[in-house]
Amino acid sequence: MAGASLSAAVLRGAPEPTILVFDSGLGGLTVLEQVRRARPDARYVYAADDAAFPYGRLSEPVLVQRVLDVMARLIATHRPDLVVIACNTASTLVLPALRQRFPTPFVGVVPPIKPAAETSRSRLVTLLATPGTVARSYTRDLIATYAAACSVTSVGSHHLANYAEAELAGTPVDDAAIAAEIAPCFVTAEDGRRTDVVCLACTHYPLLRPRFERLAPWPVTWIDPAPAIARRVTQLLGSTPRDARSDEGPVLGAFTGGATLTEALRASLDRRGIPSVGVDPMPLALQ
Repeated sequence: MAGASLSAAVLRGAPEPTILVFDSGLGGLTVLEQVRRARPDARYVYAADDAAFPYGRLSEPVLVQRVLDVMARLIATHRPDLVVIACNTASTLVLPALRQRFPTPFVGVVPPIKPAAETSRSRLVTLLATPGTVARSYTRDLIATYAAACSVTSVGSHHLANYAEAELAGTPVDDAAIAAEIAPCFVTAEDGRRTDVVCLACTHYPLLRPRFERLAPWPVTWIDPAPAIARRVTQLLGSTPRDARSDEGPVLGAFTGGATLTEALRASLDRRGIPSVGVDPMPLALQ
């Protein structure tokens, strides 16, 4: 799922574009990394709505209004040329409302069902996502459209996003907890075929990919949607101009809560190119 409300020609003309990468928490860092590689010359803001994390606990109307409110402030403050919604939950639910309200172009992320189905040889594919993404009709439609020839196992994890956040904060959970979350992904059919592709339909999950690979009962291909998002951004903005800098500059961090910003997490963000994190408090008010 990717698109823009302005023509590609207009976007390509923006020198040193400002790109805002948005997520409910830290999962969007996996997308930020890929987009920065594609356009190292751009200015970046990484925005985390950590005051409302995790989004999966919010009702759909509350989530839509929350993202609209946060995005209004972010756009007014940072004036991005393009916004990447690096969150499956927000992308599958809120993108239409964002595009209707703001003239800023938006690029979203979609569960990578299509490349997973194209990659699989056993025709046994697993979608690993949050429970909300698994349950959403948009996801079911993707499976019906692009993976009809496969048997798709949908696994909605209640804990992996939190485990990924803990990993970055320097308090990783033990192997047994992660192994239990990914165990349902691995299926053996009666004829001996086994799952050979797992698509990571939450941007938090690639943060744990090294541990997934180590704990998996057998090797599989893990499909990360981040490279496809980076390619879409390049399509819209164009490649790095020849006379532009080729090194990646620092990223400005913007959080809506800040309660999780421990020294360990700040150090982790610094290693990922985000040396400065500001907090613009936007408490989540649930009726």
